[in-house]
Amino acid sequence: MKTDSLIFVAGHRGMVGSALVRALRAAGYDNLLLRTRSELNLRDAHAVMAFFQEEKPEVVIDAAAKVGGIHSNNTYPADFICENLAIQQSLIEAARHSGAGRFLFLGSSCIYPKHAPQPISENALLTGPLEPTNEAYAVAKIAGLKMCEFYRKQYGVLFHSAMPTNLYGPGDNYHPTNSHVLPAMIRRFHEAKQENKATVTLWGSGNPRREFLHVDDLAAGILHLLQLANPPDLVNIGSGSDVTIRELAEMVCAAVGFEGRMEWDASRPDGTLRKLMDSSRINRLGWSPKIGLQEGIALTYREFLNEQSNLLARVS
Repeated sequence: MKTDSLIFVAGHRGMVGSALVRALRAAGYDNLLLRTRSELNLRDAHAVMAFFQEEKPEVVIDAAAKVGGIHSNNTYPADFICENLAIQQSLIEAARHSGAGRFLFLGSSCIYPKHAPQPISENALLTGPLEPTNEAYAVAKIAGLKMCEFYRKQYGVLFHSAMPTNLYGPGDNYHPTNSHVLPAMIRRFHEAKQENKATVTLWGSGNPRREFLHVDDLAAGILHLLQLANPPDLVNIGSGSDVTIRELAEMVCAAVGFEGRMEWDASRPDGTLRKLMDSSRINRLGWSPKIGLQEGIALTYREFLNEQSNLLARVS
């Protein structure tokens, strides 16, 4: 990918998209094509097609998606499958018709079967049932990566996919019920500290294991993939290690400085008991993460405080 390539980052205001913009600019890629949701509705196939035909982006990175945690995925499955399918269909088709030289689709580790052998390799795709609580989102993402694979096979276009593990970092969503586990914990412990609460109640048993990757590490991995002349159709991007949710809570508690007790509401769903991805494929291609989890949580909490003070934190 040349530094003067016209690059369209779809979803550039989200956590992943904004990390990509930071990484691209830091690496000297200044010819970026960016549109807000009000400027371009990515679910509108006709509008997206017209935009691509006019602007002719050479590289497209699809970081646009409707995302959320267990609660929102389980409560609004129709919204998750419908909106994500519409976004993907619009972008992939428009990229092909407008002659984009490269398309990188971003999915999620939830595409893999609930009981896939750990760590989960790319070969586990479609080998078993999905986790029910986020099945709608997973099905949409599987459709997107398969579209890229089949378009590459049929049309010879360089469309490929990357599946990140659980992400965190600057620009995350701190909504009290619709966010993912790590930002939800940051907000909950922070507010408990501010209000001098004696306890914080957390969902589930605390026993499931999860893998986490700082979003800036993901951005570096994506830039690495974009330099490859012949990347795999599908590649995992993860940290290579996991922690229990209870261990995660202890790290967040320490970073925030909350001195009270933690209580666990076992009536809430745990989700998949373990989800660790095998990232050896991208490691062999020359990429590995740089930011450790404890360091990353501390950095993220400081960024959360900065976003709050500037009224930029996504908390509602």
